[in-house]
Amino acid sequence: MTARSLTRIVYPMTGLLLIVVAWGLACWLGRLPVVVLPSPDKVLYAFAGNIPLLLEESWVTLKETLYGFGLALLLGLPMAVAVANSRTLNLMFYPLLIALQSVPKVALAPIILVWLGPDLQSKLAIAWLVAFFPIIVDTAAGLRATPKELLELAHSLKATRTQILFKVQFPAALPFVMTGAKVAITLAVIGAVIGEFVGSSEGLGFLLLTATSQLDTPLAFAALFALSILGVLVYLMVEAVELLIAPWLPPAPERH
Repeated sequence: MTARSLTRIVYPMTGLLLIVVAWGLACWLGRLPVVVLPSPDKVLYAFAGNIPLLLEESWVTLKETLYGFGLALLLGLPMAVAVANSRTLNLMFYPLLIALQSVPKVALAPIILVWLGPDLQSKLAIAWLVAFFPIIVDTAAGLRATPKELLELAHSLKATRTQILFKVQFPAALPFVMTGAKVAITLAVIGAVIGEFVGSSEGLGFLLLTATSQLDTPLAFAALFALSILGVLVYLMVEAVELLIAPWLPPAPERH
């Protein structure tokens, strides 16, 4: 393990340890009720005592997250290509996309629940709504940022528009696509939880609501930590894909 990799592990763990110590001191010195803020040991006990339940509910939220993220990629990438390569479509739809992104998804969730019902489809739709905007914006920015020299070379070789897209523009835009995907996958977790808050009988969001309604704050915090772990894991999944396609990514600019 390199010194850089070790640093990326040690610093976050140190920060987490400091937060836990401060949290424990606040509970101890402030004598806070468990309902208000449980101490770290009570949360750890609730987490360890409910691992089967947390794993079961995490699997539900993970499926909703991945399905919504996959749909965001499936629809977002072609839409980004259309917006980036057509001035008419850009002027027609880009302001509408911004307007849709500005609408709080919590406000849209009850409507989607009425349309699609309380099953998986509604959570998938909300996760997609939250996740697809970063993919469109970053991918379109990457396609527009293709070096003009490469485009001129492709045109001089009489490449078709499809060849230019897949052999020049899209490879050049891959770093932007991965950046958008990293943002989108974490937002997809939030979208899945929003859907579970509005109407669901399973998932970590439902477990969190159930625990708070029963004043079981340690279990609610355990569900929050499970959500955090889930978010980190799906983010690492996207980073793993980025490492796999690293040979096809453009070289990073040199630092002066």
